[in-house]
Amino acid sequence: MRKIFLFAIWILFLDVAYGQQADSVMVVFWNMENFFDPFTDSTRSYNAFTEHGEQHWTASRFYRKRNNLYKAILSFSKGLPIGLFGVCEVENDYVLNALFAQTPLKRFNYRWVHYEGPDRRGIDPAIVYSKDLFQLVHSEAIPYHNHEDTTAVSRDILYAKFFDYRQDTLHCFVNHWPSKYRGELETEEMRNAAAQMLRRKVDSLFAKVACPKIIIMGDFNDTPEAPCIRKVLGAGLGQDSLPENALVNLFANPRQLGFKGTLKYREQWMIFDQIIVSKYLINSDLIQCTSSDALIIHEPFLLEEDETYHGLKLNRTYVGPRYHGGFSDHLPVRILLKY
Repeated sequence: MRKIFLFAIWILFLDVAYGQQADSVMVVFWNMENFFDPFTDSTRSYNAFTEHGEQHWTASRFYRKRNNLYKAILSFSKGLPIGLFGVCEVENDYVLNALFAQTPLKRFNYRWVHYEGPDRRGIDPAIVYSKDLFQLVHSEAIPYHNHEDTTAVSRDILYAKFFDYRQDTLHCFVNHWPSKYRGELETEEMRNAAAQMLRRKVDSLFAKVACPKIIIMGDFNDTPEAPCIRKVLGAGLGQDSLPENALVNLFANPRQLGFKGTLKYREQWMIFDQIIVSKYLINSDLIQCTSSDALIIHEPFLLEEDETYHGLKLNRTYVGPRYHGGFSDHLPVRILLKY
């Protein structure tokens, strides 16, 4: 009898949870920091994240990472389904299946879109979605191309088109732009090229679709005021009067986001992880999203004391070459779509 009672309470909880989510759907992005499987990939030269590789990435470390991620997701989503969940630095379908279909997250009926890309290390963007809230209509990987350097290689931009549960259409892009690893000025042109690619795709939607509702999210490896985002992509602060093809960066005002940044370099916090939307998600009669709905997720367990540079730092999986066993070197970000 007690088991039946507990089961009934659980069903009631799910009914309430999905009812709440129907009024306010969460959209999240998270760079999951080197979420590799522990197996050697014979098709790639990069196998550092294996048992005998330089990172000594064992099965036990993989499952600890997987468990850290799902517990974090359950915590910051308050046990509710995430409608659209962009991720990057995931290796393949195996790790996505292990996280979203083989943990307590499986109760939310998640599905995902992932394409194997050209990244040297084999990490890609992906988008996970709740099948109970969204229907996938179309997806494609947009290959990186740099007119200034045709030999340059970087990660694809992932595009997916969805119907929501009210049959409205959402266009979603997940990004992981080239990093500053070789220096900010040396890599600026690569991020400009990614911004140009994305802008062309966005402009094609504006040309073909009336009032498109667009969500752009990702690790842009640059801040909201950087030229690649503000000028090339054309994503700025929302204003009273916006052109038809305007993009609004919901993470352009750090004072409204609840935390200093999404990653830390020495003593400096920066907002590399952002969610940008078209003006029709700001002004829509059916779905609304404002800058007050944007948040940097900063659960206490994602952070730890920074003894070197003071304050807090990220509770990472690796600190340089040293295994640390934490969560990620980025904080997640989220917005709410209000119906």
